[in-house]
Amino acid sequence: MASTIYLTGESKAPSNNPITEQWGLFFIGLIVDTESHVIEKADCTATLTLTVEFVRELLVGRSLLEDDSLVGSITDRYHGSSQRALATAVRNAAAKYRDLSAGPAA
Repeated sequence: MASTIYLTGESKAPSNNPITEQWGLFFIGLIVDTESHVIEKADCTATLTLTVEFVRELLVGRSLLEDDSLVGSITDRYHGSSQRALATAVRNAAAKYRDLSAGPAA
């Protein structure tokens, strides 16, 4: 059985952002190893390839369970107009992951 899952996080981008015009929301897609909780691959609905590459650099190889640290890196290093949207999408994905990891309620 594979130990990876795919999940998304989403958030609202600023209204004056091309992302909002093109997709409506800001999305990130993550492949996460469920044994180590490490993000193996990442993609997002950015309009520039450079942005996608930079987001990957910020997220890949890091634990999705350490979302405070991930958001700290985003705040410190990502200064694009979608900074808050990216941070919110990461928190959204981390919350989904925690819900999945907790399993069904007893």
